[in-house]
Amino acid sequence: MIKRITYLGYYIKNLDKEKFSLFINFTKEKTGKSKVTILLDLLFSIFRYNISILEYFQFDFINKNEIQRKEWAGTGYMYEYQLIMNPKKERDILDDKRKFAKAYNKYFVHTVADVEELKINKEIVAKLLNSPSGKMVFKSANGKCGLTVEVVNTIDFDQKSIVSYMEKKQLDIVEEYIIQHPSLNELSPSGVNTVRIFTQLDKNNEVVILGCRQRISVNSSVDNMAAGNIAAIIDESNGVISGAAVYSDITKKEEVIHPITGVAIVGFQVPFWKETIEMVKEAARLYPQNRSIGWDIVITEKGPGFIEGNHDWCKLLWQLPAKKGLKPLLKSHAK
Repeated sequence: MIKRITYLGYYIKNLDKEKFSLFINFTKEKTGKSKVTILLDLLFSIFRYNISILEYFQFDFINKNEIQRKEWAGTGYMYEYQLIMNPKKERDILDDKRKFAKAYNKYFVHTVADVEELKINKEIVAKLLNSPSGKMVFKSANGKCGLTVEVVNTIDFDQKSIVSYMEKKQLDIVEEYIIQHPSLNELSPSGVNTVRIFTQLDKNNEVVILGCRQRISVNSSVDNMAAGNIAAIIDESNGVISGAAVYSDITKKEEVIHPITGVAIVGFQVPFWKETIEMVKEAARLYPQNRSIGWDIVITEKGPGFIEGNHDWCKLLWQLPAKKGLKPLLKSHAK
């Protein structure tokens, strides 16, 4: 109980109040239930099912029974699960984008460098400044959900100004802006649309795929759901999007075709799927001390490559496109 009270304090402290107001008013109008009724059920659910405030709405708990509610993995549960699967002393290789790029370098299809490398390696600087896209991406080493990401034009920089700019803005890493596969660019050209694959090592160190999702930008330079974009479920067996794309904003309807480009989402074939699955399964075994990882993958004309790996992978991206709680998939691994 004390732990759940601590979690509640964390949820309240970090609550997006504007989104909360939007969600509770929408739920009130949609169900006809009073705010008091909704709030009481919300508080009960936070303690009973270990979820956050906004997840109550995003998981549509107002319309779910006891059995259905138990199947959803919320923030509290995932925090505890991922502490077991990816211990704090081991997860630094995933938490720090610089360390990740070095550890999994063989799976990268684009140039990545930190500030210290830029100071001493002119070849890397030249690669970045002469990339075919004419763009670079600046990031924080531990940035999450597309935050602290800046896309800039290479023509505005040279070796000295790249370093000074990063130091001034406290940005740790710079990447070549990736040119995504033409079919993904046709689907949505505003941002690089990454694939997220969730892997789990079982007790025999065999790789279990917990789910595959296509993140799709909607008039945005990033593709994260937290930034207002959509995500859809990919069939692991063939790489085809098998369901409508959804938002994390409960007031928005799911999308069968892209709302900007008009390209069909359901039935979309993700390129290089066999190679993508093979890459992820191989990488998941490299550092088995981290047992449950959410991999962000870019698909280019040259094939798939990593962007990053996440030890605290997103339960919304995992469950919302599936339109059901997936906690039962984790229970056997947590014993």
